[in-house]
Formats: sequence, structure tokens, C-alpha cells
Amino acid sequence: MISDSHGEPDSPFTDSRLPSLLALRCFEAAARLENFSRAADELHLTHGAVSRAVRLLEDDLGLALFERRSRRVFLTAEGRALAQAVSQGLDLMRQGIAGLRARARQQRRWVLSCEPTLLMRWLIPRWPDFQARHPRLELHLVAGGGPFSFASGIDLAIRRDDFAWPPGCHAEPLFAERIGPVCRPDKQAAWFRTGPRSAALQAKAVPLHTRTRPGAWRDWCAATGRPLPAATGQSLEHFYFSLQAAIAGLGVAIGPWHLVQDDINHGLLVAPLGFVEDGSQYCLLSPHALLPGSVQHHLLAWLRSMA
Repeated sequence: MISDSHGEPDSPFTDSRLPSLLALRCFEAAARLENFSRAADELHLTHGAVSRAVRLLEDDLGLALFERRSRRVFLTAEGRALAQAVSQGLDLMRQGIAGLRARARQQRRWVLSCEPTLLMRWLIPRWPDFQARHPRLELHLVAGGGPFSFASGIDLAIRRDDFAWPPGCHAEPLFAERIGPVCRPDKQAAWFRTGPRSAALQAKAVPLHTRTRPGAWRDWCAATGRPLPAATGQSLEHFYFSLQAAIAGLGVAIGPWHLVQDDINHGLLVAPLGFVEDGSQYCLLSPHALLPGSVQHHLLAWLRSMA
């Protein structure tokens, strides 16, 4: 006698062939919904396509999987057994694919665009902390200000709400903009009158202006109710240059708190009149709402902790 394991290749005892995946999907949907039309709608197929797929599966197995009565279908005992097995198999496939997609999202290189001055003076000095907390998340930092497009390779952006954002983008607030005049410590006595009730900018102070943020002094005066400086001052090309010029002792710049706090802590700048909110804020922008546990969600939580 020949054992089953050595039977003919086409013997039913050794046939481990699987039916087509489409036939199994059609059967699973029809079995779960107990309706061929609803299964067809779920799979975006026609009723006839689902019916033919199930019939071919029954022919392949040599078993009736449904009882068809008056336009309704009911699973046979064999159909219920196969439905359970197929459902479990599809669930395992979905879990495996979801896991792979999650790994791919974690491993991909995300691109974060940030306004240049904020990037240089606030984000980059703190970035090692983010990398230490999330060593497996790879984000590439790029400098960019003003309008942008997520279609140009940018995944996330940090911007101040002083211009129109892309239609439909999702915004998560990070921190309010707080501004105040700053200068080098050894220039404070000459350019500021200080006192509990008489703190003010002296007429001989040299205001520093910039092309990229021309309304900085006007915004500060509007927020505090103070007059614009009498002196014409000096104009520089970029906002970052005005802060460097203040450190060099060339004049008084309007310094946002997040951009000058490190210099103040290190004794490079002082803010004799403090800081006030100017009505604007910075936000983390993304094409869609952030999912809990995603790279974007981790970044948002960290940015807010640093703010």
C-alpha cells in the first residue's frame, strides 16, 4: 500500500492549492453580509461577478457553500466553516499589512520646513533633545518662509499666521508671538530710560529695521500704545541680521521672545521693556489632522514642550 504522502500529484489527498483571492474575498463578504448585492457594493463589483466567483469556488471545492432560497442566501455548515477560516486569514493579512505600513511610515524621511530665523535661533539649538527622545524618527529640517506647498516635497511646516496658508491645511497652534525691544547690555543705559513707572525708549536710540519684517516696530507700538521711535535708524536685509546687529551694539531691534531668549539667558541681549503679545502665533501645519502616535504627533508634543 502506498501512503498518502506519496500519492499522485493530482490526488485530492495532497491538493494544497488555494482558490483565487478574489473568489475568497467575494465569498467572505457574501457570507458576512448574507447578501450578494451588498457584497458586490462593498467590493465595488457587480452582483453577477460576486455570484460567479462564489459559484466557481463551490465548483472548485465540490461543495455547496450557500443555500439559495427565494433570492436569499444562507450558509451551509461547510460554508460557515470556510467563512470562519477565511475571515481569520484576511484579518491576519490586514494586521500584517498594517504593521508593515506603520513601519514604513516610521522609517521614511519626513521633511519639516521652518521659517529661517526661528530655525536658526530656536529650533536647531533644541533639536538634539528631540533626536535623543526619538532616535528612530528621521526628520529633515529645511529653511523656508512665507507661502509653501505640500506638493513640493514638504510634509510639515512651522509658520507664523501673517499670510494666507494653503487651502485645507491643518493647523496646530504652538505658541503666541511675544515681542519687545532688545539691545546689548552695555547700551541699555544710553538707549533706555528705566524705572518702575518711567521705562521708555530714549530718543537717541537707534532702531533697527528689516526688509523681511518691516512692520516689527509698528506692531510693537500698537501692542504697547507707545509712539514710534523718532530716529530713522538703520535698515537691514533680513530679520536675523537685525538681531545680530543688536548683539553687536549697532542699535535696538524688535526681538520675539523665542528668538532672543537664549541670547538673554547668555547675557548677550537685554529686554528692558519686556515682551508683549502682538496678536500673531506660530503653528505646525500639515496636510491632514495628526494621528495619535504618528511622527507628526510626537513632533507636535515636543514642540509644545519646548515652547
